[in-house]
Amino acid sequence: MKLNNSEIFINGPDGKLEAKYVQSKRENAPLAVILHPHPEYGGTMNNKVVYHAYHTFLKNGFSVCRFNFRGVGKSEGKFDNGLGELSDAAAALDFIQRNNANSNESWVVGFSFGALISMQLLMRRPEIFRFISISPQPNIFDFNFLAPCPTSGLVIHGDQDQLVPKDTMIVLKEKLVSQKNITVDFNEIKGANHFFTGKEKDLVDCIDGYIKKESRLF
Repeated sequence: MKLNNSEIFINGPDGKLEAKYVQSKRENAPLAVILHPHPEYGGTMNNKVVYHAYHTFLKNGFSVCRFNFRGVGKSEGKFDNGLGELSDAAAALDFIQRNNANSNESWVVGFSFGALISMQLLMRRPEIFRFISISPQPNIFDFNFLAPCPTSGLVIHGDQDQLVPKDTMIVLKEKLVSQKNITVDFNEIKGANHFFTGKEKDLVDCIDGYIKKESRLF
């Protein structure tokens, strides 16, 4: 199935999920699913950070999907405190894998609340190759389920993140970098707040560099 960057709908567990999807012209292109911030605080798939991450993967030849969690935009259903949203993310991953059967590389990317859901999805789907967790909030969400974290990945955060105390990020870093057989990189962007306001280029460069370092495509 060849699709352009038009609106599509994915069959989710609680109704249709509004999405944007581009399929790479490469037969065996890697895949990426991008997860947006908290629905109850204005998070949508059109969030600036989500948008930039989506287009960075596109420029690197991936097939990419971003979507609205249940109850956001034109997506059916209602907010489910993370449980339903995890099921939505799994449905989006199922969708992109089903439409790219020759791919052997799936990435999951999440921003803020989406970072939590992406890491939970990682624990349930052993085929996920790499993750990028942007501005996770270990002060709000419990990441102790990462015991151990099953695959290597990247955590990106700003040193001026106004929503996440530095000591909680240090604890998360110590937990993840000490695990055996995987490598979790932490990239702290100087001068960046939780939303990377004015630091979008630094964020994009960080994502782009990690893709080129880790993807089998390169």
